[in-house]
Amino acid sequence: MTEVESSTRRDDVAYVLPMATFLAFNWVGSQWPALYPLAYAAKTLVVALLIFYFWKHYTRIRWNYWWLGILVGIVGIFQWVGMQLFLQQHFAFFRPGEGFFVPTDAFQSPLLLYGFLAIRIIGAAMVVPVMEELFWRDYLWRSIAAPNNFKLVAVGYRDVVALLIVSGAFAVVHGNWWLTSIPWALMVGGLLWYTKSLGACIIAHGVTNLLLAGYVLIWRDWSFW
Repeated sequence: MTEVESSTRRDDVAYVLPMATFLAFNWVGSQWPALYPLAYAAKTLVVALLIFYFWKHYTRIRWNYWWLGILVGIVGIFQWVGMQLFLQQHFAFFRPGEGFFVPTDAFQSPLLLYGFLAIRIIGAAMVVPVMEELFWRDYLWRSIAAPNNFKLVAVGYRDVVALLIVSGAFAVVHGNWWLTSIPWALMVGGLLWYTKSLGACIIAHGVTNLLLAGYVLIWRDWSFW
């Protein structure tokens, strides 16, 4: 193996391992509901540490068009919640099951409840956007455009196939929200296409997730979490 090939593989691991770890903890929480709070806390901490450890392997993030990221994130929460509520109202297939986690029922101690909610919000609004955008719209997008070495193409390289595949793959891992997630992913993909700014996409993702947390907490619609 050449030095270039070895470096490329390390870069691959840096992008893939945080996402794989995230999905593994999701699986643990779904298989053993009693472990969901612990799995979520562990997921947030471990993924954040992995991102920090591998940071030097990531392409430098540009934060231009941050303001457009905020606007897209705000539009995104209306699209996400509005579309999902419409689907749930009109199609039984999209209605949430009875197994979703309700923190107000799970925690008798206010300290544990608010502690978990804080971790949940931090994970959703800060850790997940960085991890997912690095994987979906940085690594996977460019890997589709240049399979042998994704770093041969720039972030935001305009590729219709990459836009569609990434949006579809994003939907696959979002469970009952798969249909709702497709237009959201296309919208953020369009943001990347227009700005070539991964930072704008991270901000959009974080804003949508933060506002979604506000929606869940205000309306107690825990199925959205």
